[in-house]
Amino acid sequence: MIQSMTAFATAKGGHAGQSWVWEMRSVNGKGLDLRLRLPEGIDGLEAGLRAALDRTLARGNVSLTLKLQSTAPVGARNLNSAVLDAVLQAMAEVESRAMEVGVSLAPATAADVLGLPGVLENREGGDDAGDLGRVLLADFESVLESFIAMRQSEGAALAMVLSAQVNEIARLTDEARALLDSRSAEIARSHRAALSRVIETAADVDSGRVAQELALLAVKLDVTEELDRLRAHVAAARALLAKGSPMGRKLDFLTQEFNREANTLCSKAQHPGLTMVGLALKAVIDQMREQVQNVE
Repeated sequence: MIQSMTAFATAKGGHAGQSWVWEMRSVNGKGLDLRLRLPEGIDGLEAGLRAALDRTLARGNVSLTLKLQSTAPVGARNLNSAVLDAVLQAMAEVESRAMEVGVSLAPATAADVLGLPGVLENREGGDDAGDLGRVLLADFESVLESFIAMRQSEGAALAMVLSAQVNEIARLTDEARALLDSRSAEIARSHRAALSRVIETAADVDSGRVAQELALLAVKLDVTEELDRLRAHVAAARALLAKGSPMGRKLDFLTQEFNREANTLCSKAQHPGLTMVGLALKAVIDQMREQVQNVE
């Protein structure tokens, strides 16, 4: 199944006097770039989240934010004296240094200090950051499932668009091949007329040599190999689409190969119909290339 690199998911949860909000989003990226914004001091949380993301995602710029807030009443929590002493000492050092350099700081209130991480602890269970980390990791699984589901939904729509574009490339390739006989006849007539003009204007010209050069030119204008490669690329693209993600990089490379053959076809065309087909191919390939940038 194809997955898009664009997705969004959010969820709320709570446990033992703590509430939280997850927010996860991703956009296109060449590789997998994880940016996590998490509360400090929760044992094993970041490592566990990164492992889960690495296991399920292959590409995309992914940002994950966790906002954690205590919901327990103040009376149901204990004051951590050690943390409080450390906070107060740090505040005193900051204020002293600020006075030395002439910077005025707004006074901190008791509520400000109590709101700092670790100053207040839940009575039941104490400062069990490990237990909270395990609960959060378990809760994140549903967030990740929603996120993957959105990627797959976007990917299903992408697959339909890409399949239609590959089919159009195949149709245009067949249309180009159908024009080859009439194109060959027109090129042959054009070359014979050119040969006659050369012979008429230059009496000492070697007609055999001119005919040989025209034959070499006809070989250079042959587009059979380009059309064969386009067909091969169509088969490869269909195989990738059937295989599913991760395949965005391979499909991106394949669109470059499509474009190279279409460019060569246009440069060799020497035929109005074939030129129009080549330009149509380039337009479809360009549209396909834009869509491929969203594929994981």
